Amino acid sequence: MKIIVTGATGLVGSALVPKLLAEGHVITRLVRQSTQNATASNNVTDVLWDPDKGTIEAGALERHDAAVHLAGENVAERWTDEKKRRIRDSRVKGTQLIAETLARLERKPKALISASAIGFYGSHRGAEALTEESVPVKDFLSEVCREWEGATEPARRGGIRVVNLRIGIVLSDEGGALAKMLTPFKMGVGGKVGSGEQYMSWVALDDVVTIIQHALKDEKLSGPVNAVAPRPVTNNEFTETLGKVLGRPTIFPMPSFAVKLLFGEMGETLLLSSERVEPARLQSTTDFKFTYPELEGALRHALGK
Repeated sequence: MKIIVTGATGLVGSALVPKLLAEGHVITRLVRQSTQNATASNNVTDVLWDPDKGTIEAGALERHDAAVHLAGENVAERWTDEKKRRIRDSRVKGTQLIAETLARLERKPKALISASAIGFYGSHRGAEALTEESVPVKDFLSEVCREWEGATEPARRGGIRVVNLRIGIVLSDEGGALAKMLTPFKMGVGGKVGSGEQYMSWVALDDVVTIIQHALKDEKLSGPVNAVAPRPVTNNEFTETLGKVLGRPTIFPMPSFAVKLLFGEMGETLLLSSERVEPARLQSTTDFKFTYPELEGALRHALGK
């Protein structure tokens, strides 16, 4: 297939593109600045776009079979009003631009696999099991995710099969939440966050990539799909398991007040929130099999342990 990819240099994109190339696919990366000279390949082409300005080389996107949209501002930084605006705009404007552009093409792709996040369901859901049918509660990330997914509607109306992947905490030592945790845990000063009772819905990076590959091929799959491992864990269990894998103690908790003081609203939403999300559609309507369904195995793989 010929596949358009945005966010190709991000955590998920940089793992996805080599896997797609290994399968024999041809990749068109949407980039803000071309790096073609540094990554020259017969099977990789760069096409310029600028979501902030609403510009894109639409003609270069004709005759592609599918698109994978992963681009978006990093959310794991203290949230100011300006940071919130960038988080929202990078997701909503970028998604709307690619969805509208693909819908107008003479030769449209058959599928758009667009990233979303489990933040769709809202914060502080306790131990409630959340599936794709669950009604969200409103907060900043929930509203962003709702608009993010809604921005794919032009592609859907244009006859393109759209899959909105609600991705959980991606486990990789190359970036994301796990990479940020490693230094204190390796130093033996890691510990639970807050009460430790909040649920963490995680997924191995390799499984995210495989889910995307599966979504590209499964023509029956559309709409929201939870990209999370089948067994979410509490922060207590996550902490104990990471300490076990690293062979380090986990006796230094970070109390809730410290999280709020250090990280503000971002910390309260991302670190203290509880979201127990299940991959209901992947397990009930497809034949998808997770390579790393259990946390310890996923962490050992991610950390080479």
